[in-house]
Amino acid sequence: MSTTVTAPTPSSDALIERMNWRYAAKKMDPAQPVPEDKVARIVEAARLAPTSSGLQPFELIVVTNPEVRARIREIAWNQAQITDGSHLLVFAAWDTYTAERINTMFDLTNQVRGFTNEGWENYRQMLLSSYPQRDAEVNFQHAARQAYIAMSAALLAAAFEGVDATPMEGFDPAKLDEILGLRARGLRSAVIVPLGHRQVDGDWLVNLPKVRRPLEQFVSELR
Repeated sequence: MSTTVTAPTPSSDALIERMNWRYAAKKMDPAQPVPEDKVARIVEAARLAPTSSGLQPFELIVVTNPEVRARIREIAWNQAQITDGSHLLVFAAWDTYTAERINTMFDLTNQVRGFTNEGWENYRQMLLSSYPQRDAEVNFQHAARQAYIAMSAALLAAAFEGVDATPMEGFDPAKLDEILGLRARGLRSAVIVPLGHRQVDGDWLVNLPKVRRPLEQFVSELR
């Protein structure tokens, strides 16, 4: 007889309320650093995010060094949140898929779960026979999309923690890779997210209504 497992029922619409609260802060207060326990939970949310085939093909670099963040700001359209916030999350995707990387994740799964599964091992072989042979740019773009899933989880966690997080693509990836030495590690930068607390004075966006398409224009249902 099968057992139905249900997730706990939320006591309120707390997450939706926090999502309505969040926005891409344009001005962060340098005098209000994000507490390390909150950063840890935001990072953990990114780590727990789902990824294609469970490969988790990216790494997260947390940059707090003021000098490094100042260099990054220079190659990121001088966006002040990078230095005014207290932490900068850099999501760096694998530059390609290799047999070693794929095997490492499959072996880790077997180790954690304590058993091997024929179907799972067949799936490993299917990936090994296809992913490493693909063009490296195709593989990077696929890995980068997985990093974006993790970034979304981090944004949700930040909102829940009452932390402002501003996702950014406005930077020179090649120069960021150089600053952080990513290419030598087989990584390429995909997206960055400063963490901080909004500074009401000086942020033109802070009091403006959130704009999203109405539900009826956003969702289609096929019954």
